[in-house]
Amino acid sequence: MKIKSPPTTWQTAAIMEIIKVTDTDQGERLDIFLAEKLSESRTRIKKLIEAKSILVNNAHTKASYIISSDDEINLTISPPQKLELKGKEIPLDIIYEDTDFIVINKPVGLVVHPGAGTDDNTLVHALLHHCQDLSGIGGVERPGIIHRLDKDTSGIILIAKNDNAHKKLSEQFKKRTIKKTYLALIEGTIKEDEGEINYPIGRNPKNRKKMTTFREIPENLSAKSAVTHYKVLGQKEHKALLEVTPLTGRTHQIRVHLAAIGHPIIGDPLYGNKHGKRQLLHAYKISFFHPSTGQMMEFSAPLPLWAKNYC
Repeated sequence: MKIKSPPTTWQTAAIMEIIKVTDTDQGERLDIFLAEKLSESRTRIKKLIEAKSILVNNAHTKASYIISSDDEINLTISPPQKLELKGKEIPLDIIYEDTDFIVINKPVGLVVHPGAGTDDNTLVHALLHHCQDLSGIGGVERPGIIHRLDKDTSGIILIAKNDNAHKKLSEQFKKRTIKKTYLALIEGTIKEDEGEINYPIGRNPKNRKKMTTFREIPENLSAKSAVTHYKVLGQKEHKALLEVTPLTGRTHQIRVHLAAIGHPIIGDPLYGNKHGKRQLLHAYKISFFHPSTGQMMEFSAPLPLWAKNYC
């Protein structure tokens, strides 16, 4: 059942973006759908829904609302929030920095932004200490953050230092013009030197915390096309080091796709056999257009020790 729209005064707020739900999106929770679509945290999306900054068919609803085909989602403009977190002096491995953005090599174990159960030892706290003019457009808890890396994933992360750079870089992520390349150590060996995995990805109907692959997009489940390219860099001891490039940006895409072909990432707690202390996934390279000059920029992070052993 679609939500009917009662007349309200707050609906007159300026609309920043309108998203129309397609057949492939239907059946998903509103907060999960928008978190993936906008590269935002579910906590941030829920707050925007509660603040009536997100409407479905011009009506306020709950984060748990199940979206339907042809639903129209309106996102209203929200001014950048004043930062309330205090910075903390935490060492940063800076690969590059200018007035618009900063590229950091994130170590294993460093949480990107504050959340439930975290303290003040996050990348956001370190950035607030290092950058005096960090973009506040990502919200109080996520200033400057454009994309995420899991706590146990190391490597390159791109941070916006002002609101203009934040908007332009975020737009590149939405249009998939930013290219990211990862290194993954997987279980087993592969005969082909390179290949492509092309399976749709959707929420696992039996476990909502996990994603899963489908041979084709199912009619009654929310799933989206997903393509991952991989290249073998080295193999030994029934393990292989892959250079992996996701051509789409689905949740857990690399982890799910590699597990789907029988080669899960070593140490992956959700999709693998949990061999090792953590999942061996490293954000190796990133390329994008400079938000001010338009120049193509490309950066790489140093190889982790576990990757060097297979090159």
